Amino acid sequence: MAKTNTTELLEALAADIGENVYMDIAKWHLYLSDAHLSTPLAEQLYPLLTSNSVDESRVQQVLSSIPVKLGGGRRELPLIDLLPMQCQVLLMDVLEKYQDQL
Repeated sequence: MAKTNTTELLEALAADIGENVYMDIAKWHLYLSDAHLSTPLAEQLYPLLTSNSVDESRVQQVLSSIPVKLGGGRRELPLIDLLPMQCQVLLMDVLEKYQDQL
C-alpha cells in the first residue's frame, strides 16, 4: 500500500511541477510537462521530501544536474539556467506543500 501512495504522490508532484514551472526560452514559456521534464525532476526531488531536507541550495543542485538538450542535442544547458527566478520560487512552494503532506 505504501508503494501505491508513493507512486501516487510522485505522479501528483510531477503533475503539479509540470503545470506550474516553465522554462523561459526567447520569452516563450515551455512548461516542464510539455518538455517531458516534470517526471524526471519530481523523481530527483522526491528523496529530498522524504528526508525533510528541502532547502533552496539542494533544489538548485538538483536543477543544475538536469541537462536540457537544445538544437537537437547540439548544446546542453542545466535546467536551472532556463528557469526564471519566479519559477524557482514556485517550485519551492510546490515542494513545501508536498513536504507538509508527508
